[in-house]
Amino acid sequence: MAKKTDAASDGIKLVIVESPTKAKTIRKFLGRDYVVESCMGHIRDLPQSAKDIPEKVKKEKWAQLGVNVDKNFEPLYCIPKDKTKVVKNLKDKLDEASELYLATDEDREGESISWHLLEVLKPKVPTKRMVFHEITKDAIQKALKDTREIDFNLVRAQEARRVLDRLVGYTISPLLWKKVAYGLSAGRVQSVAVRLIVEREQERIRFKKSAYWGVLAELSKDGVNFESRLQQFKQQRVATGKDFDGLTGQLTAGKDVLVLGEKEASKLSADLKSGPWTVSDVEEKPTFRKPAAPFITSSLQQESNRKLGLSARETMQVAQKLYEQGFITYMRTDSTFLSNEAISASRDCITSKYGKEYLTPQPRTYAAKKVKGAQEAHEAIRPAGTQFQDPDETGLTGHQFKLYDLIWKRTIASQMVDARQKQVSAKITVGDAIFGASGMTIEFPGFLRAYVEGSDDPEADLAEREVRLPALKVKDSVKCTKLDPTSHETKPPARYTEASLVQTMEKEGIGRPSTYASVIGTIIDRGYVRKGGTALIPTFTAMIVSKLLSSYLTQYVDLGFTSEMEQSLDNIADGELDWESYLASVYKGPKGLRAMVDSQEEKINPDEARTMSLEGMDKYKFHVGRYGAYLTTQRDGEDVSASVPDNESPADITPEIAEKLIDQKINGADALGKDPKTGEPIYVLSGRYGPYVQLGDVSPENDKPKRASLPPNMQPEQVDLQTALDLLSLPRSLGDHPGTGKDIKAGLGRFGPFIVHDGDYRSIPKGESVLTITFERAMEMLAQPKKGRGKAAALRDLGAHPETGDAIQVFNGPYGPYIKSGKVNASLPEGTTVETVTLEQAVGLINEKGPAKGSKGKGKAKSAPKAAKAPKAATKAAKEAPAAPKKSLKSAESAKDKAQALGVKKVVTRKAKK
Repeated sequence: MAKKTDAASDGIKLVIVESPTKAKTIRKFLGRDYVVESCMGHIRDLPQSAKDIPEKVKKEKWAQLGVNVDKNFEPLYCIPKDKTKVVKNLKDKLDEASELYLATDEDREGESISWHLLEVLKPKVPTKRMVFHEITKDAIQKALKDTREIDFNLVRAQEARRVLDRLVGYTISPLLWKKVAYGLSAGRVQSVAVRLIVEREQERIRFKKSAYWGVLAELSKDGVNFESRLQQFKQQRVATGKDFDGLTGQLTAGKDVLVLGEKEASKLSADLKSGPWTVSDVEEKPTFRKPAAPFITSSLQQESNRKLGLSARETMQVAQKLYEQGFITYMRTDSTFLSNEAISASRDCITSKYGKEYLTPQPRTYAAKKVKGAQEAHEAIRPAGTQFQDPDETGLTGHQFKLYDLIWKRTIASQMVDARQKQVSAKITVGDAIFGASGMTIEFPGFLRAYVEGSDDPEADLAEREVRLPALKVKDSVKCTKLDPTSHETKPPARYTEASLVQTMEKEGIGRPSTYASVIGTIIDRGYVRKGGTALIPTFTAMIVSKLLSSYLTQYVDLGFTSEMEQSLDNIADGELDWESYLASVYKGPKGLRAMVDSQEEKINPDEARTMSLEGMDKYKFHVGRYGAYLTTQRDGEDVSASVPDNESPADITPEIAEKLIDQKINGADALGKDPKTGEPIYVLSGRYGPYVQLGDVSPENDKPKRASLPPNMQPEQVDLQTALDLLSLPRSLGDHPGTGKDIKAGLGRFGPFIVHDGDYRSIPKGESVLTITFERAMEMLAQPKKGRGKAAALRDLGAHPETGDAIQVFNGPYGPYIKSGKVNASLPEGTTVETVTLEQAVGLINEKGPAKGSKGKGKAKSAPKAAKAPKAATKAAKEAPAAPKKSLKSAESAKDKAQALGVKKVVTRKAKK
């Protein structure tokens, strides 16, 4: 680190963090001698397009990679254009400083950002690495005293990850362009995640449903009703769902059970109802449930997805804001460890809120063990500080409140006593049959008073609910009030949700918990996966790409191989492995990535690569083309094809659906009737984007007849002529707004049904129809605060920006009110409200954040030509892994979400000297 100079011996002390929110929070805990500035995330990255590459190296073979594979894998770094102003500001502030504190996050990513700051700013004053895992006054004051040097092992591990992801993405993605379709991407972790989802879909395709029946009795004793199910008949156990193979759906081989059909179950129901019902066995057993450990990154993402419905990406965004505002400890951690201060704070909360009987005699401790593929261990994710703020006293709202509440409860529950329960099981005999009943009562709730862990299995959740049985003793008689046969069928393996995918990736050591959110976001953004409710459903593109990679580049989508890569990166971070040697072993040599892709490219037939078959649908072939997925078959010896709608899932498409698509393509659809105004026929059709209604036939004179999509949850068979006419008449007028006199309309758009008034759009809630919504209901919706997508209504108009002329307005966002001018957003400073902020303050905040870019196009960056685009894969694959320097420390920093999200365009700066 640089030595202190006389010139700046008495100046300010400059502290650099990643985000403005973090900077604002830290300023509260430092005196006037400190200036806290934000570097806005990463300030350098590998080139993202050909225009970023310096002229002197553009002709080099490795230039497009941005990594000199012939010279020790030396990365080529450049400063994004949007970061030049940030860098200049930091340099200006540093010129006035007597000391520099690099206060980025305490992980590989944060270490890498600090190293890049050091390389770019070249400080001539004493420079210290300041680390903390929570933003509280005590933590910040302690961090100022306990500074350290930059950990170059962490930086090297980060750079190795960044370079490795660039090599994999930029080497495999062009292969997919040539053999499948242009613009497809591959990634070191992304492709493995897609494979997991695809393999689950293939399991669902292979699955064959089996039907089986049971008998359900409603019994009564002492006025208490309870349920009992047939377990045994004539000394043979009756089959239940657990007797069937979860992958095939068929009865597991070797199972000696009675599989009832509908007739047998109905006959048993009729024969047994009138017989005497007698209790033949009762068993009571006490049980205990222990609380779950405090949150780590992966468990927070899973539980947030289950309980709050937040995606992994949304969870991390909200958690980041909570951390930066000082509400929680650092949210990227693989440790369940709680400090003594945290344990003490938890126990104080338990005593005051629930009572001493809920407090464990001794504190519970959770080992700081690392999970497979873990990053640096911190403390568990918990409320910040030595006294935990009650969620209701934080002033938080929306997702921030819900996530903080979840973290608070999980932390508190981890120090509470076990829940005590009593399980009761009884057997009731009637004739040759034995029925079973079970109950569970909570004797003492313990930690359940504060927190109940979620589950992906609704049946498991059901089993945990309290079920009370009447007092039963052997030889007691019970009354049968109802006896019915029950129908069941085996269910295919459940598709992955974000929660279960994160759980599997963590278990297999694929990627790191801190990257799961960006990995899942990437595969959805790239069109490999779509969400159906909470399920992750692979597209046909995902199926075909995964087939190609599994067949020709097997190890690069192999779970074990990818897990070993993570372990090697961990070894680099621990200083146990040389990063350059490791990259060479992966990329170079006869068995390296480059040679493997070159040799396999010759073996891949593009037509075969774009084609796949589905089990049980031998007559059809499925393909991926320029305009999406389509299927082909033969009719009368001729090849025919039809587009497959994007909402069709590979495991759910049937021969009947395929035939319908082909028939519509060949013969057209049967008309519902004729439009009374034009006399044109009206059809219900299916296209790539789902079902729609169409007015008239396609002809040379009318190549684009009027069409309207079906609303969500409306099936084609539900559409009659009047419904089709109503859809084709959208948008429909509901009436004039009494305040403005302007029309209020209801219509269907890209994001579903909506109402609109004077440019103010509102989504129509599920359960309400765009065809029947009333003027009164529309007025109610417009009176509510704006939510969701689209153009939000401004809370205040402050006036025009004096330089750009853009309007300056105050909006309400998910993280609180903010100011917007052109394309620049700025949060309101602490203590400033929507009502008190002035135009002058707003102009200052906008100018500080960045130049306001309005519709006039000032300073608008041109996009790179198509031919110069970097592979899409690598752009987002970059998010799967950041960077880490070589011995010369000429490199580092990953292409992190923040820089990407800002729409950063890259420019190259002169490389730092060794």
